[in-house]
Amino acid sequence: MADTQREAMEYDVVIVGAGPAGLSAAIRLKQLDADLNVVVLEKGSEVGAHILSGAVLDTCGLDRLMPDWKERGAPITVPVKEDNFYLLGEAGKIRVPNFPMPPLMNNHGNYIVSMGNVCRWMAEQAEALGVEIFPGMSCSELVWGDDGRVAGVVAGEFGRNADGSEGPGYEPGMELLGKYVFLSEGVRGSLSKQVIAKYDLAKDSEPQKYGLGMKEIWEIDPAKHKPGTVTHTMGWPLGSNAGGGSFIYHLDNNQVYVGFVVHLNYKNPYLFPYMEFQRFKHHPMIADLLEGGKRVAYGARAISEGGFQSIPQTAFPGGALLGCSAGLVNVPRIKGNHNAMLSGIHAAEAAHDAIKAGRSGDTLTDYDKELKSGPVGKDLKKVRNVKPLWSKYGLFPSLAIGGFDMWTNTMGFSLLGTLGHGKSDAEATEKADKHTPITYPKPDGKLSFDRLTNVAFSFTNHEESQPAHLKLLDPSIPVNVNLPEYAGPSARYCPAGVYEFVGTGEDTKFQINFQNCVHCKTCDIKDPSQNINWTVPQGGDGPNYPNM
Repeated sequence: MADTQREAMEYDVVIVGAGPAGLSAAIRLKQLDADLNVVVLEKGSEVGAHILSGAVLDTCGLDRLMPDWKERGAPITVPVKEDNFYLLGEAGKIRVPNFPMPPLMNNHGNYIVSMGNVCRWMAEQAEALGVEIFPGMSCSELVWGDDGRVAGVVAGEFGRNADGSEGPGYEPGMELLGKYVFLSEGVRGSLSKQVIAKYDLAKDSEPQKYGLGMKEIWEIDPAKHKPGTVTHTMGWPLGSNAGGGSFIYHLDNNQVYVGFVVHLNYKNPYLFPYMEFQRFKHHPMIADLLEGGKRVAYGARAISEGGFQSIPQTAFPGGALLGCSAGLVNVPRIKGNHNAMLSGIHAAEAAHDAIKAGRSGDTLTDYDKELKSGPVGKDLKKVRNVKPLWSKYGLFPSLAIGGFDMWTNTMGFSLLGTLGHGKSDAEATEKADKHTPITYPKPDGKLSFDRLTNVAFSFTNHEESQPAHLKLLDPSIPVNVNLPEYAGPSARYCPAGVYEFVGTGEDTKFQINFQNCVHCKTCDIKDPSQNINWTVPQGGDGPNYPNM
């Protein structure tokens, strides 16, 4: 592939990913200098097609970027009116009062939104400023400068056959070159992963940790609908099997977001995150809410959970990591969009200053410094010990100790210092012989659904003639190692049914149904042998989320 001849286009800044981070960077760059040439490349079929988030939005990032967002008609119209927190048992629940929680946990002033629709609106604002946005353009390769810097990306390659050879309609794509390249690919981005490895950006940080977030949109009985209500739960059905919890957000139009997060550092390879989500909806509190309603959309994606101590160096020769590519989610608040926007603003300001000074292709150290010491760093530093406490001690001790630590951090100090995470999520997976299989109830087709039925509600599509974008480093490992030693966990950790073992005994084969992939990246994160490399498919392929 190295000798492929491609046309090249030059820009001041090339941005990969039209999420809140990339779009904020594009908008801020044009606010600072209308003459800058800025391009945003998005692998989804349209802006928002691959955006999946809770989401309760803290508007601090948007307030800084566009203080008049209300007047501009942003689709941010459902303010949080009620904040509930419950601990669930199998049949009952205990309401946790709000008063002992640190102020940072309060959702007053935040909004329930579709981040897909917010990003669509942000793209309109960016284009009005002169930003070029190209959806349906997967960035499949980095372009390296002679001096070893990131000089650009390859985007828009189409038409390879299943075996990787060039098909009759092959298009080689283009090189989009920039003075700076911003990677805002979301969690576990394929180019970000390469950059982190090449420049050893994570050498001074803790391993990144992840959760798997699954979400359904339901239309419910208007009598049960309470716009602005935010509910979070912990406890059942996960118990001691895994960390995680749920979110239930009432937006407008009688719609409710029902989401479930499973921390991916679970030990038991028999755990089936998707089925835990489906079982959760049969809790009396949730079943009563959803009864008589209908599920209208489904999706899933990984969430970065490592927090402050897991942020790698975010600036590298020729570019920067933005948003979830750097891992900026505040875990106890279940919020990252505000930090993604702020990271885009900081990166844009650093690049603008550098270009104005006649520089290009260097390391934007000012960005890394501002990200970690400014509002993003301050937001994440206060909660840095919640995730490691939860991982080490479980739910109840972490609620008590983590809550106390957040309170002391609010006052400017921590008795715990900064705790580490230890193992990666892949390393946390234990051998199957240490655990017993988990029996899950069969989905009933009303409240709970099998994976393939639900995947149809993500509107996912992949051109079947292309090479599989899920690459095995060693094709023998799934059957020879992961199946006998770990009971084949990929058949369960994937929320879209991509991986399955077919046949028995010596005839067992590992099958990859890449057409189902919703681009969550869980396989890249959780595979115990780290044998699966998630790469981008052709541009425009994947889920087509309407308003996630």
